[in-house]
Amino acid sequence: MNAEVEKIHQLAERWTAEDVLRWAFATFQQHVEIASGFGVEGVVLIDIAARLQPGLRVFTLDTDFLFPETYALMEGIEKRYGITVERLRSALTPEEQEQQYGAALWSRSPDVCCNLRKVEPLRNKLSQLSAWITSIRRDQTSFRAAARKVEWDERFHLVKINPLADWTSERIWRYVREHNVLYNPLHDQDYPSIGCTHCTRRVLPGEDPRAGRWSGFNKTECGLHGPAQVNHVVTEIKAARLEE
Repeated sequence: MNAEVEKIHQLAERWTAEDVLRWAFATFQQHVEIASGFGVEGVVLIDIAARLQPGLRVFTLDTDFLFPETYALMEGIEKRYGITVERLRSALTPEEQEQQYGAALWSRSPDVCCNLRKVEPLRNKLSQLSAWITSIRRDQTSFRAAARKVEWDERFHLVKINPLADWTSERIWRYVREHNVLYNPLHDQDYPSIGCTHCTRRVLPGEDPRAGRWSGFNKTECGLHGPAQVNHVVTEIKAARLEE
């Protein structure tokens, strides 16, 4: 499959987001789903896809620590498009995580917390699929700059599809206005990137749009799209357990 992806990725770079989605749905059918964190890019992607694919399949990583506005947005999206968003959760409840790793793990070892509440649930989900669709853009982080519209995901071993890879933030917001897309009201309150309540703050004037994520740590990715850090996370897990 990797070789086949290499053959098509050059073609896909000339496709529109709609073209990429049509190809994905036709090629993988019930074995491809959209992953959404319900940021503004995510809701734009859902709006585009819903115009092309009846019975759209969408899942999200519900860490149990999302903002109330994010949960409300999910419900609004479900009602508008007539879909049911699958919520993927960690094998550990927040209470069980605290028992095993101590209180406020995110404040000490955010990579471990992200691995437990996001990466592992995603890994389990993707093992059931042939491809997944994301809303990442190349200009969001240095790790995403090389993202292709169609590529092989070495970490999770399936095809990864990024229809909005070449979109800018301005283009995203123009689409929102033109199509009256629902979005998280926190975006209007200086939260350009929204994650968990514990690890997201307002962005100050002049700061990078992702400066509000994991503030105080050298971290801009939760581990879903950035480089694999398996050994690093395992080491931190052991350390976190020793701190109990």
